[in-house]
Amino acid sequence: MHRIFAVVVFLTGGVAAAVAAADDSVDRYIFNRAPLAEKPFTELPLGAIEPQGWLRDELQRMAAGMSGHLDEWYPEVCGPRNAWLGGDGDCWERGPYWIDGLYPLARLLDDQTLVEKTLPWIEWTLANQRADGYIGPQELQDSDRTQPPPRGAQVYAPDDWWPRMVMLKILQQHYMATGDERVIDCLRRYFRYQLQTLPGAPLQATGGGPGGSWWAAQRGGDNLMVVLWLYNVTGEEWLLELGDILHEQTVPVTDWFLDGERVSRRVDQGETLHCVNLAQMMKTPLVRYQQDQLQKHFAATQRGLSDMRAFHGQPHGLFGGDEILHGHGPDRGSELCSAVEMMFSLETMFEITGKVEFADLLERVAFNALPTQCTDDHHLRQYFQQTNQVTVSLGGRDFVNDGGDRLAYGLISGYPCCTCNLHQGWPKFAQRLWLASHDGGLAAAAYAPSRVTAQVAGDHSVTITETPSYPFDEEIRFVVETDGFVEFPLHLRIPAWCENAQIVVNDEPTPEQPSAGTMHALHRTWSDGDRVVLRLPMRLTTSHWYERSATIERGPLVFALSIAEQWSEQPWPGARPDDSPPRIVRECRPGSPWNYALPEAAVRNPEQHFEVTIAGKIADNPWTRATAPVVLSGAAVRLDAWTMRNGSAAPPPLSPLGIPKEAAREEIELIPYGATTLRITEFPWGPLNN
Repeated sequence: MHRIFAVVVFLTGGVAAAVAAADDSVDRYIFNRAPLAEKPFTELPLGAIEPQGWLRDELQRMAAGMSGHLDEWYPEVCGPRNAWLGGDGDCWERGPYWIDGLYPLARLLDDQTLVEKTLPWIEWTLANQRADGYIGPQELQDSDRTQPPPRGAQVYAPDDWWPRMVMLKILQQHYMATGDERVIDCLRRYFRYQLQTLPGAPLQATGGGPGGSWWAAQRGGDNLMVVLWLYNVTGEEWLLELGDILHEQTVPVTDWFLDGERVSRRVDQGETLHCVNLAQMMKTPLVRYQQDQLQKHFAATQRGLSDMRAFHGQPHGLFGGDEILHGHGPDRGSELCSAVEMMFSLETMFEITGKVEFADLLERVAFNALPTQCTDDHHLRQYFQQTNQVTVSLGGRDFVNDGGDRLAYGLISGYPCCTCNLHQGWPKFAQRLWLASHDGGLAAAAYAPSRVTAQVAGDHSVTITETPSYPFDEEIRFVVETDGFVEFPLHLRIPAWCENAQIVVNDEPTPEQPSAGTMHALHRTWSDGDRVVLRLPMRLTTSHWYERSATIERGPLVFALSIAEQWSEQPWPGARPDDSPPRIVRECRPGSPWNYALPEAAVRNPEQHFEVTIAGKIADNPWTRATAPVVLSGAAVRLDAWTMRNGSAAPPPLSPLGIPKEAAREEIELIPYGATTLRITEFPWGPLNN
């Protein structure tokens, strides 16, 4: 069934409600126009979802921190001299990176001050498109400059496809929020330019000829994604021809994943992958699947994820990549850009396939890796994080890319890419919590406090409010608001980790038992005030990682040792006296022991060993050591022989290990990984002989 998407936007109460007209259907949302493979779910207009509870608090702290002030705190790149604003400064990815996260943040919070910060970037791009369709900065000559380039700005020839891929995503979001038809005209002209130009100037230039870069060829799936989106809007078949060209010029991700060679290797074993490229290209096979519908893309994605977990996987759902893939030792780094790009890939993959495993992994990354890598006030961030992280300080580590400042919390420590790219993580997660379903209903893809207003069953408006307890509590509560009786399916994700899930509607259990790892559809006629309770029992379980070390998990949360924190401030080594504000880093050192081993009994049966305490009220910011809503208490033993190596906790010894008889039991507390700064997540373990 063909669907034509003509958006009219009404602004009511700060929420953008998009209305679509269709030629042969009253459906409001796009699930792919033939011959593309039809999707089970699709994204709602930007503004249809209102974050609430702890999620809104997170977004508000982002707005008060780096996300809302990067033009002031990092003006040499995000200030008015940026070439994406018509200036003579940075022309690369970093300015668009910032807006790619700031724009949805501004719309989700209905913050007009932030919206006004984003619009000049969009307006300049739309107003300065060349006659041939090319968008973005054009190369400046030295004679065009009235002052030296800003410090740290990348101002070399900007004629590269890659930064424009980021701007394509921004323009798409702007259209999803406003229905601005100039976006469609701009994208159509730019993609016409690509269709004509790519054959002679490919994504990756060869032999010194014109074209893009290594980055563009690695990340071509992002370009293809927007081309297929525009095809759904306009139905112009030449866009599919462009899709074929982009696929041919993008690195053969499906083949790479199927043969496993590049994913399974570490940097010391030959050619492997860059960590952020891997996170971005994870969606590429399934983006392409929409067009050619070859089943090998599914097999490739499964193999890619499996190899990532087997050879580089870490408990928080990401992988050791600092910056090249580096194995799964708990002293390896994981880059912040990898977290936010992996989240966006998983969101896209779930929308295309409806496979629960992608949404499960999305929550694992979002609720574990993401919260810990920025300071609570969102003023500073880490470039890399470690799963066993016992000292956050300046100084060298065993990273492939190690400049001595990769762990310390700073504004631009490491590389500034993460400073500019981190902002898309939480906003895009919030934007994809709810999706429209192909059968005229709504789907809860991931769970967090929110309120969604959308069209169901053709032309009926419905609002559903989700209360703020998950991922800390087992119960998720929903309240339905309608203006009458409305029949539509409500799809609820039952995670693969959950056994014996229960659904109660208006105090009555549903007759069907939801199955783990499925999207469970509630088909019924809904009325105003209907209440749904989804119970997802969260057992304590154990997973095994480096040298058979043990990690304790509960539902989507990974748990780590709670270590007392001693914070200090230092000048950033790259700082200059004229920096305003001054460039500093924050360090954190342990104020309590960290080198514990778990008893074998705790690993074999964590539910019998650990006492679980859940707070009666979820804090506005639950991602801190002081406010962690869930605490696990149990016994462990100090392992004096386990010490530091090159600034990090040495890799844990092979388990099971022989624990000395004289080792004394001590009470320890584990808290959610996302609430830690210092932590042990992968514990050695063995039998206790005393």
